[in-house]
Amino acid sequence: QVQLVESGGGLVQAGGSLRLSCAASGIIFSINSMGWYRQAPGKQRELVALITSDGRIHYADSVKGRFTISRDNAKNTVYLQMNTLKPEETAVYYCTADVQGARGTIPYDYWGQGTQVTVSS
Repeated sequence: QVQLVESGGGLVQAGGSLRLSCAASGIIFSINSMGWYRQAPGKQRELVALITSDGRIHYADSVKGRFTISRDNAKNTVYLQMNTLKPEETAVYYCTADVQGARGTIPYDYWGQGTQVTVSS
């Protein structure tokens, strides 16, 4: 019913930058929070950044000052600008969105398919 499509991943050298995008489409009445998680090989998935519909933002301590999350509510799209990337941040980055399909219904968390970010040293 709702699809999240991520783009912008790739290979970058340490210290470089990437910008991830994630667009939600489908049956959408409203989107509460949108965010990004990442999962490195052999590690648990971890929260990177989250933004609510009214603009409140939470960052993981490890990315504060380097990553910026933003969203375009009109386009149901969330972005993640990643600067000064480190090799240890190599991971699959997943987009998530808390979507309400109709007025009065319970929101449901949707996930994207993930986009690979590789930071070379």
